[in-house]
Amino acid sequence: MAIAATAGAEPGRRMTREERKVIIASSVGTVFEWYDFYLAGALAVNISATFFSGVNPTAAFIFTLLGFAAGFAVRPFGALFFGSLGDLIGRKYTFLVTMTLMGISTFVVGLLPSYAAIGFAAPVLFIACRLIQGLALGGEYGGAATYVAEHAPQNRRGYYTSWIQTTATVGLFLSLIVVLVLRLWLTSAQFAEWGWRVPFLLSILLLGVSIWIRLQLQESPAFQRIKDAGKGSKTPLREAFGTWKNAKIAILALLGGTAGQAAVWYCGQFYALFFLTQTLKLDGTTSNIVIAVALAIGTPFFVFFGWLSDKVGRKPIILAGCLLAVLTYFPLFQALTNAVNPQLEQALEKSPVVVTAYPGECSFQFNPTGTASFTSSCDIAKSFLARNAVNYSNVAAPAGTPATIKIGDKVITSFDKVAAGADGAAKEKAFNDQATAAIRAAGYPAAADPAKVNTPMVILILTILVLYVTMVYGPIAAMLVELFPTRIRYSGMSLPYHIGNGWFGGFLPPTAFAIVAATGNIYSGLWYPIAIAGMTFVIGLLFVPETKDRNIYVDD
Repeated sequence: MAIAATAGAEPGRRMTREERKVIIASSVGTVFEWYDFYLAGALAVNISATFFSGVNPTAAFIFTLLGFAAGFAVRPFGALFFGSLGDLIGRKYTFLVTMTLMGISTFVVGLLPSYAAIGFAAPVLFIACRLIQGLALGGEYGGAATYVAEHAPQNRRGYYTSWIQTTATVGLFLSLIVVLVLRLWLTSAQFAEWGWRVPFLLSILLLGVSIWIRLQLQESPAFQRIKDAGKGSKTPLREAFGTWKNAKIAILALLGGTAGQAAVWYCGQFYALFFLTQTLKLDGTTSNIVIAVALAIGTPFFVFFGWLSDKVGRKPIILAGCLLAVLTYFPLFQALTNAVNPQLEQALEKSPVVVTAYPGECSFQFNPTGTASFTSSCDIAKSFLARNAVNYSNVAAPAGTPATIKIGDKVITSFDKVAAGADGAAKEKAFNDQATAAIRAAGYPAAADPAKVNTPMVILILTILVLYVTMVYGPIAAMLVELFPTRIRYSGMSLPYHIGNGWFGGFLPPTAFAIVAATGNIYSGLWYPIAIAGMTFVIGLLFVPETKDRNIYVDD
């Protein structure tokens, strides 16, 4: 049955002042939610030191990344719960619930005691807060995108929903700016001790502003129309995913759209930041500045590509962004190394490192719980090299042979920490001192030299990565909205979006870092986003329909 178009659905009609106001209000509120959510990524090093200080540095950082990703892991469950709620009772009230949950949980992170104060309870409570944030965000995006799309004129959905697409990057930008101001204002010791908590505590003020903004919103006219007509879905989850007709759409939206979009998005923004600080050893302040500048330059292109998708379609732009990522990620990140830390690049070329070890004692150094102990001679050797961004090749040795690291013509023998017993700590210190001296002598720097950083080139490369993000992300909301009917739109679009971004995207940084540690190549983590983006390009090209001309105000 056709549901009559709302006033906002008339093709070609410009937005009224009231419609524009509610869309701006929706976007501003969503910016604050993303700000809250991204703080854990922007302050990963400080969170690692505060809440995960009881484990070794490599495990602590991977655990922190997993803590960051935990919020992404539960986003599909938030999408199911709040998406169903939004299709049952409306978009506006769901907004208020998700906003409140996000703001309070973020504020609590700023108050949590450290690992030194309460032990293992500290990381547990931090993860719990991230889970609540993820559930809230899982309900936020689908509602915001649906709400805006259902107010937009028929032929301008790409343009208007693209403003919602800017909110994630603006939220990240805002979080980076707040962190940067505090870093510049406070001493390093003050920031490490308590200053990093301030951005989390500020969220209580943003919560108050956001709730006030959301209270100004009116219900979506499209939803109100089907509700008044008694045509709303009574079981939106069953209707959206319990029938093959709709479930197939969700699967194609995920594999042929949001999975690749997420991989490109998180690689271009988050993995790039982690690569700067952890691999290239660029200081945190400079890293935040160059990322923030690239985001500022690139953010208007979300709107541009959303507008362009109204002209040429959603698919060509999204798939072109995925294809560009597949073809250029390796040269772009290699160029980033050259621009940020040319000394590291020279060392990688001129001072090859070889690890000779019995394969049976080499673990895959991915420790999501932070409880595993990497004590074999192979693990100790590889863990050291991974922490110091040193590429290495692997040579097999007979069983029982202690692992060795060959740096140039110098060979350093590792040790088994368990076999060393009480002497383990002393032997580890001696090994680390000897290996550190060797890699420094071979030209591997402890940190990027600020005088040798080519800042304009760094910003250019990061801006290119952000432009890829705008291509895949600018039109995606309009495409997802157009794939599903009004009665199940909130539920239908939310799940594939949050599986794509919560799982395929959210787990990108820890997965990529673990791949790097396992393979011994600082660029090998890029195979993950390249593979996902390539899959989306193929599936999207062959199976996902173009949706820009669909009338979303018709509900069957």
